[in-house]
Amino acid sequence: MFTLIHEKMVYGRRVEVLAECFATVIPDDINILDVGCGDGLVASKIIEKKKNVNIKGVDIVPRKRGYIDISMYDGEKLPFADNQFDAVIFSDVLHHASDAKKLLIEALRVSSKYIIIKDHLCESPYDDLRLRMMDWVGNARHGVPLPYKYFSRAEWNSMFGELELKTDEWIENLELYSFPLNLVFSKGLHFIALLEK
Repeated sequence: MFTLIHEKMVYGRRVEVLAECFATVIPDDINILDVGCGDGLVASKIIEKKKNVNIKGVDIVPRKRGYIDISMYDGEKLPFADNQFDAVIFSDVLHHASDAKKLLIEALRVSSKYIIIKDHLCESPYDDLRLRMMDWVGNARHGVPLPYKYFSRAEWNSMFGELELKTDEWIENLELYSFPLNLVFSKGLHFIALLEK
């Protein structure tokens, strides 16, 4: 039942809103690696909205269909040269990683300039409960690892500071879901950040 609700009421709008939000923060004329891209649908929508970007994807879970060029990788070592891309995108990926900071360090290796992150903010046990529910409904059926490890704004900022990443843009309250789901699953839980090396 939850899967059906997700497909009918959540997925399509979420893809469109995410692509629009990413398109507003992504600089022009850049080459991007989308880490944990899934089927690449969000990336393909970004390309439609911002035609002067190129996006290649990598993931640890193969999908039946890919909307962009996608390679598999081991979840730790990105199979690309140093500074091969202008930017790396993580769209709801870092909270699935066994070590988010280590994966960010690897992204910094292959990116010459930017890290772009869409992820969650977890400031309370209630936030944690809502995020766990969203994660399970959206990802369990795809075999995506679910460590349920979410960070507060202070924890994100601390990580960015340790990695000497400068926040160029920060967007919250993305309104990913339609009414009434947005009342429970949108407010205060999502952000997009454009970070510069």
